[in-house]
Amino acid sequence: MINDLKTIMTTLGASSREDAIGDKLSEMIRPYVDEVCKDPLGNVIAVKRGKAKDPQKVMFCAHMDEIGFVVTFIQDDGLVRVSSVGYIDYLAASSHLVRFENGAVGVLVPEGKTEAKDLRQEKFYVDLGVKSRREAERKVKIGETGAIESTLVKLGGKRYAGRPFDDRIGCYILVEAAKLLKKPENDIYFVFSVQEEVGCRGSFAASFTVRPDIGIAVDVTPSGDVVNPGTNLCVKLGGGAAIKVKDSSVMCDQALVRFITKLAEDKKIAHQTEVLTYGGTDASSMQTVAGGSRAGGISIPIRFCHSPNEMIDMGDVEACVKLVAAVCEAGRI
Repeated sequence: MINDLKTIMTTLGASSREDAIGDKLSEMIRPYVDEVCKDPLGNVIAVKRGKAKDPQKVMFCAHMDEIGFVVTFIQDDGLVRVSSVGYIDYLAASSHLVRFENGAVGVLVPEGKTEAKDLRQEKFYVDLGVKSRREAERKVKIGETGAIESTLVKLGGKRYAGRPFDDRIGCYILVEAAKLLKKPENDIYFVFSVQEEVGCRGSFAASFTVRPDIGIAVDVTPSGDVVNPGTNLCVKLGGGAAIKVKDSSVMCDQALVRFITKLAEDKKIAHQTEVLTYGGTDASSMQTVAGGSRAGGISIPIRFCHSPNEMIDMGDVEACVKLVAAVCEAGRI
C-alpha cells in the first residue's frame, strides 16, 4: 500500500500538467472498475456500474493536480524567475528543491537581504547551479512547470510527512476504495480531477459529463490540533474521517451529511465533523453544475497544508477508505 502511495505522491503534476499522474491513476484503478476514460480537459473518469434497475449516479472527486511554479523569465546570469500555480506559502517553500517536469532541479531562494515579511513571489528565483542564460535554457524553458520536490517519510506511529498529500492522498483513497467494491447498487464514478488548485476547473467539466445525483469531494482539510490554529478547531489528526458540513465554497446537503454520518456510526468507522470557515473543494462544482447535485465531502485531516512537509495520519486515511467504500455499497442515498 505504501509503495502505491509513494508512486502517486512522487509523480509530478502541477495544475494543467497532470498527464503523467492521470496515466498512473488510470493504470492503478482500471482492474477494479468497468471503464476508464480521460476527458478533453484531462480528468480521469473511472466507472463501476451498479446493479439497481434505476441506479443513482454517485460521483467521488479527488483532484490530482498539485501547487507549483511556471517559468516566466530566465536572467542573463542563469537565474530563473517563476510564478505561482495555485497558492504558494513562500516562507515555507524558501530554500527547498524544485523539480521541473523535464527532470531539472534547482533551489527556490529569495533575493539577498529579503526580510521574512517581504517573502513574496516577485522576490524569489530558482537557482539551477548554472552561470548563464544559455546554460539555464538547456535545462528549462519559459512556460515549463515544476513543484517542490516530492517526499514521503514515516514518522511516529501511523503518521507520515511529505508532499503533495493535497490531494494525492484523496486519489489514493479512491483507488483503495475501488479495490473493496463488489457489485454496488448505484453507478459509482471515481473522478481524478485536474486544475482544482486554480479554481476547481476540472470538476466543473467532469460534472457536466457525469451529471451526478450525489457529488462527494474527497480532499484534505486543515487539522486544528496545532499551536495557535486560529480556525477549524473541530478537526483533529487521528480523529478519523472528517464529514464536511461546510466550507467557504459549499453548504453541504444536510440529508447527505446525516446519511454518511449514520453509515460511519453503524459500521463503527472513526469519524468527526468538519466545519471549515475558509477554503473550498471540488464539491462546489459538483453542487452547482448542470442542474446541480446533492453535494458533500469526506475529508482527510492534514497539518501544514501547502507546505513542503504536510502531515497525515494513516489511521484517518484507512477510515476514509472504509467510509467511501461504505457509501459506494449503500443503497439509494
